[in-house]
Amino acid sequence: MKKEVRMIDIAESLNVSVVTVSNALNNREGVSIELRSAIKKAADDLGYKYSVNEKVSSKIENRNIGILISERFVGEKGTFYWRFCQETSKELLKNNLFTINETVSNENESTCVTPRIITENKISGLIILGQIRRAYIDMLIKYDLPIIFLDFYDKHYTIDSVVTDNFYGMYLLTDYLIENGHRKIGFVGRVNATSSIQDRYLGYAKALIENNIESSLNIYDAIDDRDDNGALLREFDLPKKLPSAYVCNCDETAFRLISMLKSKGLRVPEDISVVGFDNFIVSDVCDPPITTVEVNMKSMAESTAKLMLKKLENKNYKSGSKIILGKLTVKESVKKIN
Repeated sequence: MKKEVRMIDIAESLNVSVVTVSNALNNREGVSIELRSAIKKAADDLGYKYSVNEKVSSKIENRNIGILISERFVGEKGTFYWRFCQETSKELLKNNLFTINETVSNENESTCVTPRIITENKISGLIILGQIRRAYIDMLIKYDLPIIFLDFYDKHYTIDSVVTDNFYGMYLLTDYLIENGHRKIGFVGRVNATSSIQDRYLGYAKALIENNIESSLNIYDAIDDRDDNGALLREFDLPKKLPSAYVCNCDETAFRLISMLKSKGLRVPEDISVVGFDNFIVSDVCDPPITTVEVNMKSMAESTAKLMLKKLENKNYKSGSKIILGKLTVKESVKKIN
């Protein structure tokens, strides 16, 4: 039986280190063009079998992947999307792909200014993290790069996406409130802002309908949590008569709502219950800690990295929308009232 050729065999045949061989086969920096060519020729002559990642990397001259985020999703103190960006970068790196991040200002997004990572030819693929305007997407498509939507989808495009199961996650949260005796449940979130919020609202609505309390369901009663540009509001326009519980489209919104309720002399959960979504850090630092749905960020990042590898290997590869299930995470912001 023929012995399998290893990197050390290639290294010994050329009197170089295994690290140098690995860098050459994966198109990493630090190896001259001449030596890289010699190593790849030796690998072929010896019959070296490339791993999946090495096969892809050997075909990709530029292994930089752009991650594009709209300004409205980021802030000075850090946001859920910054953490998402870090997790995605980590998973891409495991696959020998590197990331260049760029934040798109509201002005540049509205006027469709091309991001510098594209104009300066820095990337070979693009991940759009969080929903952006369709006109901006139309502009990006013209550059013929592999594109993935992360944490949103849009039926107007045939672009692959990776999303959490927003519908089912919010259905579970709302049903949890109902199981704890709540019948008057409000929704906080600008329903038409993103596909994620829309799906979360629909999950909330399904739970109400299933439990025959749809009489309290009216999309126009949903409380906006952000302005026309998608930036979170500091305060929300609450009704004079409050429900017994609020479902918030994200943890940051829940955190702000709880602060607002406290300023009005109300206690959470003693006077009113509040739930969020994401299991972001604010859900733990809040007093009380917020019951939420944990987004499986690691699994979403892994799926995105694997999908990008396939798209770099075959620009015509399509997978559709991949939906990753989250997990109900019970903390201390809900009171049982029955």
